[in-house]
Amino acid sequence: MIKKIGKKLLLTTLIIIGLLVVGYFLFTAFYPSFGGDVSKERQQAYTASAQYDKGVFINTNSAVPKTRSFTELMSLLKYSLTTEVQNGRPKEDLPVQKIDSAAVANYTGPARLVWYGHSSFLLQMEGKNILLDPMLSEVAAPHPWLAEPRFNSEYPLDIPELPVIDAVFFSHDHYDHLDYDTVLQLKAKTTQFYVPLGVGVHLEAWGVASTQITEMDWWQETTIGTITVACTPAQHFSGRKLNNGQSTLWSSWVLHTDRERIFFSGDSGYAPHFKKIGDTYGPFDLALMECGQYDAKWPEIHMMPEETAQAGVDIQAKRLIPIHWAGFKLALHPWTDPVLRVQKGAANKDLTIITSGIGEVISVKDSTQVYQEW
Repeated sequence: MIKKIGKKLLLTTLIIIGLLVVGYFLFTAFYPSFGGDVSKERQQAYTASAQYDKGVFINTNSAVPKTRSFTELMSLLKYSLTTEVQNGRPKEDLPVQKIDSAAVANYTGPARLVWYGHSSFLLQMEGKNILLDPMLSEVAAPHPWLAEPRFNSEYPLDIPELPVIDAVFFSHDHYDHLDYDTVLQLKAKTTQFYVPLGVGVHLEAWGVASTQITEMDWWQETTIGTITVACTPAQHFSGRKLNNGQSTLWSSWVLHTDRERIFFSGDSGYAPHFKKIGDTYGPFDLALMECGQYDAKWPEIHMMPEETAQAGVDIQAKRLIPIHWAGFKLALHPWTDPVLRVQKGAANKDLTIITSGIGEVISVKDSTQVYQEW
């Protein structure tokens, strides 16, 4: 009798596991937000990249991201799901300053930015309208049921009100940076998308024409009118489902003219690439630097705020905007911790920290502008 019960329990367990596995693969195969998969032909083309090895993209420090055993992964999952965080998210929606659509469409002045929260920006530079990591959906996940909502329910200017977008830049393919619904809304009004190697497969899967996508490797350059663009290194990882990790590259971006220089870090752990970027393209008038969603258990892929301040010094930035915070709860620190700590970390450095509000217009070179305090 006991043996029969045991066999039935084992069979039931195996059936449940089997159904979950089948359900997962059906979900990822037919639900569009997961994006595309890199073909064998594209993989062959990527072998020319120094960052591509044995079918995956790698960091300069090839030990990153850390390889974890199944036991370690389960322990990390338990830690993430059971650790309570005081002040983990705002008690109310964050306030958002609205901007006038006509004023945006007609702007021709010096370079300026508008922060949308997290890592998303509208950049107006040299008469061009540019979006950096636009992620304008409620959750950073493939389905609304799989994550908590973002901290702001409104935006400075909704996508339909934006003018024609000359360029959209994505740093990598994680859900809090590359979003299906956002791309669907942008593709008809965007001239060109710029992405690290491989990320174009997701855009193509969502109906963006391949001619509208420019894939770039680290240290490659191109131009948008009078703006020089460089795809630069980051220390991170990629993947939108369990079986396509590191199939696409991750990056930071440099945009500069004879008058203005901007650095956008994307996501990155602290590493020597920041100094190399500074030596190659610095000094920068303004750096948009990752500062949030960090933890002592994954220091190699996200910087601590004190490291963000040091990275700003490494790239030779005059001023720094902490990003990757005030958008989503993706880690276990208090939601205001990033901005408070990076300000302290920069206190003894020749570096100005800008703490703008969502929707506040940021002049790239105006050092006299005063911003809200968090």
